[in-house]
Amino acid sequence: MNDSNRPTALITGASSGIGAALARELARHGHDLVLTARSVAPMEGLADELRKLGAAATVIPADLAAPGAAAALVEQIAGAGLAVEVLVNNAGLGALGRFERIGVGRNADIMQVNIVALTELTYRLLPGMLSRQRGLIVLVASTASFLPCPNMAVYGASKAYVRSLGEALAQELRGTGVGVNVLCPGATATNFFAVAGHLRSALQARRMMSAEAVARIGYAGMQRGRRVTVTGLMNRVLAFAATHVPHFLTLPAAQRMMAQD
Repeated sequence: MNDSNRPTALITGASSGIGAALARELARHGHDLVLTARSVAPMEGLADELRKLGAAATVIPADLAAPGAAAALVEQIAGAGLAVEVLVNNAGLGALGRFERIGVGRNADIMQVNIVALTELTYRLLPGMLSRQRGLIVLVASTASFLPCPNMAVYGASKAYVRSLGEALAQELRGTGVGVNVLCPGATATNFFAVAGHLRSALQARRMMSAEAVARIGYAGMQRGRRVTVTGLMNRVLAFAATHVPHFLTLPAAQRMMAQD
């Protein structure tokens, strides 16, 4: 049971990268944390770090690629006597390669984590926020949500879903006390590319932002009540171009950017 007056934030994919950086940012700004991901040891280390910042930190391991994992996670949180006031749906999977060359199981995992689990966690935690008339839902999408992504087709499509869902919910929930923010980072210096099976290109390396910078910008966007937060000037330019330049011009460039090294 958390008896502090600090609001509790649940962060998925909290073992490293943007998730861990957002946990630190929220802890510094007065939140307690529930951390969930598959890897327990990094989360335990992060939880110790957050406690030194004055935050309560609870670690609940979960593999959101497994059907039923989202429901089980919510049950465990309720069983611990915690009420989630901030949900950060950060967990995400990707895979690089032509569509027919990526295994059906991998694509199923991407859709399960990026779409199904994200949607279910939002659905299950939203009623409590509405009853309290306060809360915040953060959906971590990507600049990939603005343009189809050759060589990462399923990943890009899943992030387009996330952005569309978030913007729709933000409109639906106006006046309820529950806000929705879609965070759209570009290429970020995390282990995402290694897990996706991609060695970063020189172009991507030049565009990389740190996870800490993404978290700072993301937190500022949450505080300002932004519907969509795109991190960094270059990423905002790319997002604008993706939605205003004809796809017959932008898709070849996107395919080259996602080419395997």
